Amino acid sequence: MNNSTRVAIAFVMAAGLVAATAAPRAHAVAKLIGLNGKPIGLATFQQTPRGVLIEIDARGLPPGAHAMMIHTTASCDPKTSFTSAGPVFSFEQAKPHGYLATGGPRAGDLPHQFAASDGTLHASTLTNAFSLGNGKKSIFDRDGASLIIHAEADDYTSQPDGNSGRRIACGTVIRTVAPGMRKGASRRMHK
Repeated sequence: MNNSTRVAIAFVMAAGLVAATAAPRAHAVAKLIGLNGKPIGLATFQQTPRGVLIEIDARGLPPGAHAMMIHTTASCDPKTSFTSAGPVFSFEQAKPHGYLATGGPRAGDLPHQFAASDGTLHASTLTNAFSLGNGKKSIFDRDGASLIIHAEADDYTSQPDGNSGRRIACGTVIRTVAPGMRKGASRRMHK
């Protein structure tokens, strides 16, 4: 075995060791409930090098487009029609809602998604407007965050929520893996 082969093998072994010992990326879930308080699906949040990947699986929705937004409070009370979740999440209070609004969008604005004719919705979206970490771009502040699904599509300009109709589903975002947490570690997660 020559020196360059030994170096290549050592490099591959070192890279494998680094990958095996690297901390898992931050992860969160939101168990979605409808206005009747019953479960309708799940959203998962995964921190990636390019932002937060959000995957949504839901059922029982009206067919068609639905606005989706992260809201400022981890509270999904169906008795309040999910107004307990607060306004759309933003790091700047004066920032308007909507991708097409002058000065927008807010950090919690997400593209609308489409439910099939059978009421199921399977969607993925990626955002770099916030993180699952502990820094200043984190959605995990003292009162958490919620994912809201609205009855209609977002027009991306109307205030405060894109003329998207009532809130029909909600899930509080709960961190299941904190940044830098080792696999199997016991640590209290932010709710």
